[in-house]
Amino acid sequence: MRVMVFSSKVYDRDSFLAAGAPAAWQLQFQEAHLRLDSAVLAQGCAVVCAFINDDLSAAVLQQLAAGGTRLIALRSAGYNHVDLAAAQRLGLTVVRVPAYSPHAVAEHAVALVLALNRHIHRAFNRTHEGDFSLHGLIGFDLQGKTVGVLGAGKIGLIFARIMGGFGCRVILYDPRPVAGLAELGAQQVELDRLIADSDIISLHCPLTESSRHLIDARRLAQMKPGVMLINTGRGALIDTPALIDALKSGQLGYLGLDVYEEEAELFFEDCSDKPLQDDVLARLLGFPNVLITAHQAFLTHEALRAIACTTLDNIAAWAAGAPINELSAGPC
Repeated sequence: MRVMVFSSKVYDRDSFLAAGAPAAWQLQFQEAHLRLDSAVLAQGCAVVCAFINDDLSAAVLQQLAAGGTRLIALRSAGYNHVDLAAAQRLGLTVVRVPAYSPHAVAEHAVALVLALNRHIHRAFNRTHEGDFSLHGLIGFDLQGKTVGVLGAGKIGLIFARIMGGFGCRVILYDPRPVAGLAELGAQQVELDRLIADSDIISLHCPLTESSRHLIDARRLAQMKPGVMLINTGRGALIDTPALIDALKSGQLGYLGLDVYEEEAELFFEDCSDKPLQDDVLARLLGFPNVLITAHQAFLTHEALRAIACTTLDNIAAWAAGAPINELSAGPC
């Protein structure tokens, strides 16, 4: 069985080979993103393994199906980039990795909070240039601050537990009742209250039609002046251009992003030898109180191992006729 792994980097290849696929499987690693013009590379491959910035629209899925593909094995938990209805019509099974290392993402969100608060990125650059002054590097104690966690899945709850350990007051919003809040010392509140009361807001919710641009100009205006906003979820949870005015006015005091709404052609690539073509991202990078990482929150040894093992398990289960972690578009 041939398996084409799109958008693969060296660390993907290493983790998949270490996970030990059956000898009869032919794993082919392709650094190119899956697009309409690159789908031909999967000709004759029963399985296509795709990542978050691959194009899994109806047109691409149709070309894959015509070339013999029968399984789309996602190396991610998120699947907003997949046309599930088209996959269902084409007879394509779609499986995902529902969880790998929620600690990895939660801990990266905490790292962004700490780095922004204590201006670590600015201090690092200064000391390397021989500037050991401290002006402009004043932070604040996390103890006693209100942290709003938007989304109470595994990652959100781990983030909440860590921030509670700093002595923060933790409030959470989730459309469903959240269990175990007494143990966490946290409180579930309505979204409007979380937006208005929090000193730090961290986004950990999935991207759906109802959550797209959940944080927009109106929501930003409702936040406390000088609030810190962290997003390690999905870029389109935030109306990104709205951040510019909020940063300029001081309404938004700190911004930490590991995801970006228009990241598909940028993140995971080395673009250092050419001018940045994204004007919004370039503007954001010019603010001293903004810290952006290129979708690396998942990138730990433990998470990569779990992604590879779960993906291979998903493929094996599908080949045996009993698919697991399958996604469905629901009734047509």
